[in-house]
Amino acid sequence: MPSKNHAIVQTNLAIELGKHKSYRVMSELSLELGGRPLTPDLSVYARQPMDVLHDEVQLTEPPLTIVEILSPTQGSLPVMEKVECYLRNGVKSCWVVNPPQRAIAIYTPDGKFKTFVEGQVKDPASGLTADLDSIFS
Repeated sequence: MPSKNHAIVQTNLAIELGKHKSYRVMSELSLELGGRPLTPDLSVYARQPMDVLHDEVQLTEPPLTIVEILSPTQGSLPVMEKVECYLRNGVKSCWVVNPPQRAIAIYTPDGKFKTFVEGQVKDPASGLTADLDSIFS
């Protein structure tokens, strides 16, 4: 269950990623990937115009990047199972955010990951960047 700090980090990260105008950042978007319903904290797609007349309740197209933020009551195993599912089904990078450690790990389909604990986060798959001090403030 999301907490106060989870909500703050999610909002701050959406603002940071939203600075990249070629992408659209969406919060709590319902996805179905590989036959599995999933709802990442944030999903990042290439920017498309918003079609206000035609909404979608559940997307099957994988986002470029997803963000999962660890909650105090959440174990890492369920999150990593979701990360594996995302990467198997077309997502190019998965950010796992750990608020108590002020850290972000970025996973890619090649099995590699990089952890950021200071300065700028830089996603190798999308080029997205975010300032850690702004995310955890």
